[in-house]
Amino acid sequence: QVQLVESGGGLVPPGGSLRLSCAASTSIFNRYAVAWYRQAPGKPRELVAFLGTHGSTNYGDSVKGRFTISRDNAKNMAYLEMNSLKYEDTAVYYCKGVLVAGGIPTWGKGTLVTVSS
Repeated sequence: QVQLVESGGGLVPPGGSLRLSCAASTSIFNRYAVAWYRQAPGKPRELVAFLGTHGSTNYGDSVKGRFTISRDNAKNMAYLEMNSLKYEDTAVYYCKGVLVAGGIPTWGKGTLVTVSS
């Protein structure tokens, strides 16, 4: 079972930028679709961004044009570049991976992003 570990969260002022990383413990990361989700206090977990194995992407409406998902299969890493951060982006951000050939989705434990002045 692959393990995913997020990093890069922290405190950032409104309008700032942050890059989250997701490290995967597998040498076949290129066969995994990856996604970033987030969960704010008292709210359900929501999709932030999705990246398929062939480069297809999908973004939540609230982050389109501000966030960018990417991956480096050689390093078994996925990233979420976040720009123009808003107060409402404050949440725990989770990395999710699923083997496209079929498998149980795997979640990381999350990294906290706090947007505050």
